[in-house]
Amino acid sequence: MASTAEVASTSKPAAPLLSLDPERQQEFQAKVQRVRQTAAKKNETLTPGVIYLGHIPRGLEEPQLKEYFGQFGTVTRLRLSRSKKTGNSKGYGFVEFECDEVAKIVADTMNNYLFGERLLKCEFMPPEKVHENLFKGSEREFHKPSYPAVRRYNRPRSVKEKAKMMQRLLKKERQLRRRLAEKGIDYDFPGFAAQVPLKKKMPSNSDTNMDVSVDSELPTPECTPAVLKRRKSQPEEADEKEIILRLPPSSKKIKATQKARTAKSQEETAALEQPECQT
Repeated sequence: MASTAEVASTSKPAAPLLSLDPERQQEFQAKVQRVRQTAAKKNETLTPGVIYLGHIPRGLEEPQLKEYFGQFGTVTRLRLSRSKKTGNSKGYGFVEFECDEVAKIVADTMNNYLFGERLLKCEFMPPEKVHENLFKGSEREFHKPSYPAVRRYNRPRSVKEKAKMMQRLLKKERQLRRRLAEKGIDYDFPGFAAQVPLKKKMPSNSDTNMDVSVDSELPTPECTPAVLKRRKSQPEEADEKEIILRLPPSSKKIKATQKARTAKSQEETAALEQPECQT
């Protein structure tokens, strides 16, 4: 009996509210009706809808897409797929609207729409095909990757740092060769050891003592009188002879012909000058 009474009480319409001022009863009733309608709208839950966007023109990013599709309805979330290496757009994305009915209208209206010399592809995605992590991280502002590791590796290094890096590479190479030898693998390769420049040989003590004087053990310059006197006192080697430069026979003939030509030209000029003097 109690349950039937409760059902009867709930099925009865709510009693109308009365205004304290009887003359303003109608105005009061209209105001109450508006308040109840707004409360009903607030309690109403909307099902969000997601659309797929393809063939997005270059230059359109998240702010532009959100502003453009915001004219159809409230855009709750938006995700533009980007490359991890360059950060450029891949040409497709996903847009979530507050109401699925609005999403269906946008999909029907904007599909095959000529947008920036491209036919925009727009499809409505059923709720069961929308992944839970589809819009993960979409609220964060996009920043182009800076590649700090690449910039750190390619930075200019000093001579000391280059030597340290080369020593580290050589150490790893020696460890690799040792492991190959322990496993019985006979494999030889140049590696980093072939890139190391060879050190110049330092002069020995015997070479440095050539210009040392008899009186002192300190090196003296070659132009001192003691060194010159010692060199003069040493006997000359028999093999050392005076070098005489001899011209080949062809060059002698050329010189002789040149002399003959000059003498002949002088005689001709002298013969031409004599008649002029007699006149």
